[in-house]
Amino acid sequence: MEYTYVLYIGASAEQVWDALTDPELTALYWGHRNVSDWREGSRWAHVRTDGSQTADVVGSVVESRRPGRLVTTWAAPGDPERVSRVWFDVKGHGEIARLTLVHQDLYDAAEVRDVASGWPAVLSNLKTTLETGRPLSTEPWTVPEG
Repeated sequence: MEYTYVLYIGASAEQVWDALTDPELTALYWGHRNVSDWREGSRWAHVRTDGSQTADVVGSVVESRRPGRLVTTWAAPGDPERVSRVWFDVKGHGEIARLTLVHQDLYDAAEVRDVASGWPAVLSNLKTTLETGRPLSTEPWTVPEG
């Protein structure tokens, strides 16, 4: 199963790439640092910013072509059997960029529902951070659905 999300951001493709890969930027809008050297074959980790150094997601970098495409595997630490794949495609056009996210190999409908509520929140905060210089005043993933 898979989930796709597309959004347009008032930023360059390079700025969007940096927002996806710079650990200090991801900490600002995501509450986690995405940590890696972003070379193909390297490991990456989605590390909490609470000081615990806990990685909630780990994986490897499958493809890394700045600023156009980043593909990574995603798994919970200790659960190597359930691995999904996330594609970020970034296309610049003048002063804006189109970011397409595809999250593939999701386990079941419940996992699709989870990412369908999570990705829009994260990417909305990325967009706001790039366009205004600061994240939303409330972490969007804490807003109740419904």
